Amino acid sequence: MTILNRPPAQRLPSEVTSFVGRRHEVTDVKRFLSGAHVVTLTGAGGVGKTRLALRVAADVRRAFRDGVWLVELAALDTPELLVQTVAGALDIRDRSSRPRLEVLVEHLREKQALVILDNCEHLLHECAVLAETLIRVAPDLRILATSRQPLGIAGEQTLAVPPLALPDSDVPRPSVEALAQCDAVRLFAERAGAVLPDFAVTDDNREAVEGICRRLDGIPLGIELAAVRLRALSVQQLLDRLDDRFRLLTAGSRAVLPRHQTLRALIDWSYTLCTDQERLLWERVSVFSGGLGLEAAETVCSGDGIDREEIVDLVIGLVDKSVLIREEYPSGVRYRLLETIRQYGRDRLRESGEEEGLRRRHRDWCQDLVTRAEREWFGPNQVMWFTRLRGEHSNLRTALDFCLTAPGEVERGLAIATAMRFYWIAAGFLHEGRCWLNPLLAAGAERSVFRGRALCVNARLAVLQSDFTAAESMLEESRSLAKGFGDAATLAQIAYVSGLAALVRQDLTRAATLLEEALDRHRAVDDQVGEVNSLMYLATAHSCLGHSRRAVTLFETCLAMCETRSEHWFRSYVLSVFAIEMWQQGNTARAIEMEGESIRLKQPFNDRLGLALCVEVMAWIAAGRGDYECAAQLLGALRGIWRSVGGPLFGYLAGYHSQCEAVTREHLGAKKFDAALRKGVGLTFDGALACALQEKAPAGEQSEEAERPSPLTPRETEIAQLVAQGLSNKEIAASLVIAQRTAEGHIEHILSKLGFHSRAQIAVWVGERNRAADDERPPEGT
Repeated sequence: MTILNRPPAQRLPSEVTSFVGRRHEVTDVKRFLSGAHVVTLTGAGGVGKTRLALRVAADVRRAFRDGVWLVELAALDTPELLVQTVAGALDIRDRSSRPRLEVLVEHLREKQALVILDNCEHLLHECAVLAETLIRVAPDLRILATSRQPLGIAGEQTLAVPPLALPDSDVPRPSVEALAQCDAVRLFAERAGAVLPDFAVTDDNREAVEGICRRLDGIPLGIELAAVRLRALSVQQLLDRLDDRFRLLTAGSRAVLPRHQTLRALIDWSYTLCTDQERLLWERVSVFSGGLGLEAAETVCSGDGIDREEIVDLVIGLVDKSVLIREEYPSGVRYRLLETIRQYGRDRLRESGEEEGLRRRHRDWCQDLVTRAEREWFGPNQVMWFTRLRGEHSNLRTALDFCLTAPGEVERGLAIATAMRFYWIAAGFLHEGRCWLNPLLAAGAERSVFRGRALCVNARLAVLQSDFTAAESMLEESRSLAKGFGDAATLAQIAYVSGLAALVRQDLTRAATLLEEALDRHRAVDDQVGEVNSLMYLATAHSCLGHSRRAVTLFETCLAMCETRSEHWFRSYVLSVFAIEMWQQGNTARAIEMEGESIRLKQPFNDRLGLALCVEVMAWIAAGRGDYECAAQLLGALRGIWRSVGGPLFGYLAGYHSQCEAVTREHLGAKKFDAALRKGVGLTFDGALACALQEKAPAGEQSEEAERPSPLTPRETEIAQLVAQGLSNKEIAASLVIAQRTAEGHIEHILSKLGFHSRAQIAVWVGERNRAADDERPPEGT
């Protein structure tokens, strides 16, 4: 069995432009991190704090066994969600109702990790409290913060990030080569070269280039914004206009400008160089958080001076002027504002008196987005909608924050948070969903249909966190409202949530009764999503009660509905639990096939809870087949997995886990069992999935996939084998003496050809083909 055990994930963005200079600062930060638990990089906006932090993190990542993680805070406007945001960045999917800080502390307590808190200045107190709390309990944790001012906590080591080095003014006329090695000049030259490929510092332009860098005080953001102007200006024209601009701003003073004033002056200049419509669009897109797509800009920012069809050209203009940053995602192109640029636009929007109106339009766009996602969730576009909502998470938070803080907006906020019900669950954001619903419900005491529905959704999230007391109270009020308003759809949901609660609490007979009621009610109002939900758990209840024939009928009906709609998420859960029934009936091959399909369907959602359940079932199957070594390894892996998703396993399935562990320990003996368990504990999440999926099928039941001709080229096959061995892209490139980017391109082609989403799936595919080849090879000596 090939076990894929990859190093911990490094959640750092790729550098899309070169990193220039900062040799001494990089050395200093590394030295500080070796002795201090918290290192804060301070400095004005645009001085390069984030780039420095990311470069240091990339350099030291091998020193941190449990990974290096970036937490971007610029788009976070709600201090109460700081801990949730950090947990999300660290990929902690805890479904319990425990306080988020408790979950985060437990996760990091024994971790050797580096966490970057980027852009702390607007959450300074909250970041300081969090950092101090974490370092007190996690001795091997290091925090690298960027902020315009220190956090101000005990033991904090600060480094004021200076501008890039300017040419030595004591040297009368350095050579062109020496000048070009100065950090500020080198950055200008490299960014200018991106605009004008033939650009170089020469004897003819050296004085102008040096003058530009001095005028901008060596501030990286200022230099990068200025270099873009070379599309239209010569170097001398650029310097002349900088001189004029700054002289005007300082009433003729030739004194060196304060850095923040220099940067503001440059952004002011960038603003005046835009057309009237480009300025208007710059102001309006500042209401978005975490970026936006073209369609969003067209919907929210058009009208009152900008026609919808003009948006695309204005976006191109702002990209050309480096106001908007263009970024490629699998779902399409998005645009992002640097935080300094965004805040400038927001200030201008506020001064114009249009901020509240634009925030309402942004809120309306978010509400329309989640409403469409909810309407189309049960269908072929489900993965697309999930991916899209995941990409717009920061914007959705901004819209909910507006509804919570602006007068008269609570009902709209309840509607948005309620429409996100499937997203909260599929993305593992149970706690965050309740964090929005609780204050919205508290803020609006008015009896309404929206309130009844929101209470029911909140109760559902509470049940999934095993917070049954809170759920019962909310269901009671929701039922009263639904009856009063004649809301049959919500009454059906209440029956479903009540049945789910009974199932989780192992009251199987009551669960079956309530879920049967829910099924009838959902059919009566033609709610197919609710019908599938009810069928899935009603079948589970009957399976646990030993009513196999009834359970199989319900499972098959549910699967048929999902398959008719080309749906993924519900289908994955049905397959996972249906597999348990098949295994109990002795149909092991079908059970393994179902779990494998369930894992494939869950991976686009990164559904840790659902994937953990699949690994559980595969462990039980392994023990049932006598493969106790594999079962013990999976049980070891599951200890960490359940902890990461806020386990434990749902109560109605806990008996299978206990039985598996007891049987496996008995057959292996304590010593072998503990050794295999320890091996499993060391597996990554992907490694556990690969281990689960590579269990041998019974003789004669090899998958058809293994028998098909390989669609890969010889080179791609070679790289796939290295992926299966757990090599990183860098290691693959070194092994084959090719560029890392070439290796990455090959892996993208492999994933595309095989229709896969992860490297673990490649490893499984390679393992299947290798085993098929071994089975067909004649024995030695024949």
